[in-house]
Amino acid sequence: MRDSTINSKTFTIGGVHPDDHKLSADQPIKDMPLPETVYLHTGQHIGAPAKPVVEKGQTVKVGDLIAQSSGFISASIHSSVSGRVEKIDQVADVTGHKRQTIIIRVEGDEWNSQIDRSDKLKGSIDLKAKEIIERINNAGITGLGGAAFPSYVKLMVPDGKKAEFLTINAAECEPYLTADHRLMLEKGKELIIGIEILLKALNIDHALVGIENNKVDAIETLQSFIGKNKRIQIIPLKTLYPQGGERQLVKALVDREIPPPPKGLPIDVGCVVFNIGTVYAVYEAVQKNKPLVERIITVTGKTIKNPSNFKVRIGTPISKLIEAAGGMPKNTGKVISGGPMMGKALNSIDIPVTKGMSGLLLLPDSESTRKPVLNCIRCGKCVTKCPLGLEPYLIMALTEHGYFERAHAEKILNCCECGCCTYICPANRPLLDYIRLGKTTVNKILREKEKK
Repeated sequence: MRDSTINSKTFTIGGVHPDDHKLSADQPIKDMPLPETVYLHTGQHIGAPAKPVVEKGQTVKVGDLIAQSSGFISASIHSSVSGRVEKIDQVADVTGHKRQTIIIRVEGDEWNSQIDRSDKLKGSIDLKAKEIIERINNAGITGLGGAAFPSYVKLMVPDGKKAEFLTINAAECEPYLTADHRLMLEKGKELIIGIEILLKALNIDHALVGIENNKVDAIETLQSFIGKNKRIQIIPLKTLYPQGGERQLVKALVDREIPPPPKGLPIDVGCVVFNIGTVYAVYEAVQKNKPLVERIITVTGKTIKNPSNFKVRIGTPISKLIEAAGGMPKNTGKVISGGPMMGKALNSIDIPVTKGMSGLLLLPDSESTRKPVLNCIRCGKCVTKCPLGLEPYLIMALTEHGYFERAHAEKILNCCECGCCTYICPANRPLLDYIRLGKTTVNKILREKEKK
């Protein structure tokens, strides 16, 4: 796809540009057939797991509440199918760890009668700000860009903070993934209404939508629906990874620096950030009273027969998606949840789709094997490409030798785990692996100190 010639904004530190490999960009969203059984984790989000409110043998409809949020940072879970609860058990998630899971056997496709399933566009926003936030909370909406943070929490601006800009991440900067791109092309009108809903909830008048300039059709489509609406602005972004990261997005769109992690948040500089997929879920929740029971997922890879974008029910085993895209190629060496930069390699294709899962990438054997690790040559590429200005080669060495206090001093906790360092390293050093290990250890040490 051609790049836009429009002057594009970007962040100012680091970044890389892997090959796009947007193999499914021209594939319209298709409805995924219903599976025989769905597996719904009660903890599909950041925060406390939801608590089951159904029992074995109970019948449910699509959209029925099956697990209630259990804290301020939590999200309710709704049945994505109609059928009978087989049991509540422990089932592995993308990390390989077993989580409490509600297992439902599919029996037909009957929906909760409160959900508006018509295709009619609803443009009038009748709810007040507080009611919008409550509706989003009740619908179990979480961030669909990967982090799965409960969305209603972002709309409850803390005392002493002020929201000025609604910043929408429509960059989709990860290679291969095209779910957000297709959503913008096919549901543009709904997305604009969704943005207006969020503006009303926040009581502000400025929304900035950042789209990478290799998606000219998406930029033009959304712009055509905005027209002369000055409350919403589409801003082309340079095609550069990790353009969709919160810090990089806010820097590109409003030229403000979010305070360093782990405590710095977009609201500290007047911004509230949502993924474009979340915006569509908000539209459906507020205007159609539809809980988050399905999402768009890209299933792709160089060797897969039919790279596709599917609308799939939450809880569907990913093996079903692979089958729908043409089956597992014989030379598949790795299946990744998400994209190649920040995604997680899976040890099973029986795990279920969750709210935060944006894609499945099948890599062939030739691209799945690590290359021999060589000695660091101090070339500095990992330093120049780090979007947070860290020194990955040094932090890896400190972790490798157990110098965790020094690693903390070198701001290991600031790492956003984007993988730019590992991608660019000519010596094939597993920089991010060691940084992740170091972060886990440093956080453990800090928690133990707090207890004392």
